[in-house]
Amino acid sequence: MSRYTGPRVKKMRALGVDLPGLSRKTMWDRAYPPGEHGPKNARRRRESDFKKQLQEKQKLRLNYGLTERQFRRLFVEAKRDKAPTPDKLIEFLERRLDNVVFRAGFGRTIPAARQLVRHRHVRVNGKRVDIPSFRVSEGDEITLRDKSKEIAIVVESLDKPALNRPEWLKWDEDKKVATVAELPGPGSVPFPVEMNLVIEYYSKRL
Repeated sequence: MSRYTGPRVKKMRALGVDLPGLSRKTMWDRAYPPGEHGPKNARRRRESDFKKQLQEKQKLRLNYGLTERQFRRLFVEAKRDKAPTPDKLIEFLERRLDNVVFRAGFGRTIPAARQLVRHRHVRVNGKRVDIPSFRVSEGDEITLRDKSKEIAIVVESLDKPALNRPEWLKWDEDKKVATVAELPGPGSVPFPVEMNLVIEYYSKRL
């Protein structure tokens, strides 16, 4: 399955949650599932366990912009670690460079941040890194090249970040540099998600 590029608010309405990494728009103007019957669809039948598990997994996959293959591979890596799988999976997702660029405020969304990375605007410890999946480490400094800080969409995003910067990122306002002060913890995901259901989804399929 490829990375999702369709209507973003429609997906958020289907999942019943705003995904700040996917879009700055909100689903609450039409807080009911998409479909020809409109608000009547809000009266859903009892959801199966599989559907609940799938929805929780999709929240993470869509917010962080991963393909199914990428997400599954990340889950397998997290499962092999000694730390609890849910905590490690969240850590791996949050440590992706495209997400860190977004959480630092350089990009309005993760797709926008990914574009900055791919177009070689991003520097990690002073060196250019153009791989969105690059995993930052504690102590890393993330910024943009000087000219890139003047791009209109970057200036606008820094002026009004989509989210408050997380505690694990230290921000230098003067230099416009984000430093990984510590590794992301279990509560780092900026929306409600039931990680136990994500684990249950993959435990039956690996």
